[in-house]
Amino acid sequence: MFYFDYTYVLFMIPCIIISLICQVRVKSAFSKYSKIPNTRGMTGAQAAEYVLRHNNVTGVRIEHVSGELTDHYDPRSNVIRLSDSVYNSATVAAVGVAAHEAGHAVQTAQNFLPNKLRGAILPAARLGSSLSWILITLGFLFSYGRSSSTGLYILYAGIILFSASVAFTIITLPVEFDASRRALRCFRETGVLQGEEYSGAKSVLSAAAMTYVASAITAIMQLLRLLLIARRRD
Repeated sequence: MFYFDYTYVLFMIPCIIISLICQVRVKSAFSKYSKIPNTRGMTGAQAAEYVLRHNNVTGVRIEHVSGELTDHYDPRSNVIRLSDSVYNSATVAAVGVAAHEAGHAVQTAQNFLPNKLRGAILPAARLGSSLSWILITLGFLFSYGRSSSTGLYILYAGIILFSASVAFTIITLPVEFDASRRALRCFRETGVLQGEEYSGAKSVLSAAAMTYVASAITAIMQLLRLLLIARRRD
């Protein structure tokens, strides 16, 4: 018999639309400002190094990684990895993205509290993302008939594990916004980017930040949806 899950339409479809809009915005902003060279001729790798020096942070390696928008900071090895369109590129977008990743390295060096909290809950979040849906699925399967009580216990256990990954997406928001703030503050204080170049870098970072907001909203809505379904099964 066909089952129509109205909770998916109510909770998840809007989130999917918001996420798609955010992805389009960040790609559009990056594409636009990847065509505009910065007047300093500074590459992404040089921009990352510049932000590190400005904050008196040493011992961080800057490496090239293949792909597009695969830029990230790895705190375990203390390495900033910049993608093909950022590492050797002297554009406004490249400088903005690289400086943002350097902002993460500065956070680690300065023991930024939200960054430490995110690292602390990372193991639980990884466990939750990998195991929660197995338990949730089993909970749904066993939440009927004589084993319904057992099924509900399993279902709620899965939801609790999923909550850890939700918490991780939420604590990620101040970490990402602060990394961009550090990058833009460095540009503003030193005058590396001015006028339209500064505005362009800010536009790229703002668009990228909204993808994390969309991810957090999606995770929260998914959690609310699961709780609603569990209450209906109870």
